[in-house]
Amino acid sequence: MSFIIAAPASGSGKTTITLGLLRALSRAGTGVRGAKSGPDYIDPRFHAAACGQPCLNLDAWAMSPERLQALATGAPLIVEGAMGLFDGAPPNGKGATADLARLFGWPVVLVVDASRMAQSIAPLVAGFVAHDPDVRIAGVILNKVGSDRHAQMLCDALEPSGIKVCGCVPRTQDLSQPSRHLGLVQASEHPALETYLDGAADLVARHIAINDLPELVAPSFTQPGPRTAPPAQRIAVAKDTAFAFAYPHLLSDWQSQGAIVQTFSPLADEICPEADLIVLPGGYPELHAGRLAANTRFLNSLRDHARSKPVYGECGGYMVLGETLTDADGKVHKMAGLLSLATSFAERKLHLGYRQVQAAHGPFTGTWTAHEFHYATTVKANGEPLFTATDAEGTPLPPMGLRHGNVAGSFAHLIDCMGTHL
Repeated sequence: MSFIIAAPASGSGKTTITLGLLRALSRAGTGVRGAKSGPDYIDPRFHAAACGQPCLNLDAWAMSPERLQALATGAPLIVEGAMGLFDGAPPNGKGATADLARLFGWPVVLVVDASRMAQSIAPLVAGFVAHDPDVRIAGVILNKVGSDRHAQMLCDALEPSGIKVCGCVPRTQDLSQPSRHLGLVQASEHPALETYLDGAADLVARHIAINDLPELVAPSFTQPGPRTAPPAQRIAVAKDTAFAFAYPHLLSDWQSQGAIVQTFSPLADEICPEADLIVLPGGYPELHAGRLAANTRFLNSLRDHARSKPVYGECGGYMVLGETLTDADGKVHKMAGLLSLATSFAERKLHLGYRQVQAAHGPFTGTWTAHEFHYATTVKANGEPLFTATDAEGTPLPPMGLRHGNVAGSFAHLIDCMGTHL
């Protein structure tokens, strides 16, 4: 059986607890993988580093139950929730971590930031336990505890409820993580990643009774499930710290159906490989805009490729396909110039939410579930739109993205093709 690490709210410490458990269990020889609820590119890379196994995205809004079950086969999972346990997309919270608990019957271990409470812990936990009988709270981890006396007060308050206290983790500043505008700094950029992960594991081993957690057993379902068709036979995907946001489940789908997927680094000024399709995923090109603008070998090869074969850009990759990208300091950098697009971070604006998008042209035709999360401002976007779009509530949005000749892209991160599980 797998289990879920969830919380009443963001900022409770789910990520540190999850990473500590993954590293501690992997050090002990337990075959376990991490998974992340919802659309997230950064936490899964930390999961993979912690246990040496690829991390899954399990998105109950964007993926069908059959798709989710197919992805969750193999080794047992420790699933890190997103936001609060019952928080999801409007209007009714679809896609919440609780949806995974209902679908799979997985128990939930609730991580509670107890730093500013004592006896009030009891009604808070009781409310989560009683809220939905189909979501089983198997235990609680009390996080950011101030002292042994504080821990005892919390445990005494919870004792009448019968809820299992799996651990009391003290406050610590040693495991704070650097962050930027889309969340944590990427695992590949962490200045002391192994030290951080080992520290999290040591903390967990000292303060959490791992034997009190739900038993980890491999799942019984093994159906192959639906998969998205590869958009081309030979696919070259940009991969480095500027282009890191590619969903592993899509790459795995393509490879499992015979497509050849290879990676290259625009930041290293590598030329685009010979391929039927070039994909520039999202990431942080705005932090490397000057370097990318100077990488003429990469840019010229991209332009050459686009003369005869498709190029697709997603979010950050989409911005690089445009004419200019203005960084946070207001400096304008020339990009590939393959789309009539100019974007800027000089004045940031948050764009966030699930999307359903549909394209009649380009490499990703059909209807897709997707997610948008960026702070870029579009200064100019001229040309034929790529996608029609609606938000999570089905409300029509302005058309998304652009296409011109063999080049297409948008700010939407594609998650799953709806045609694969109708």
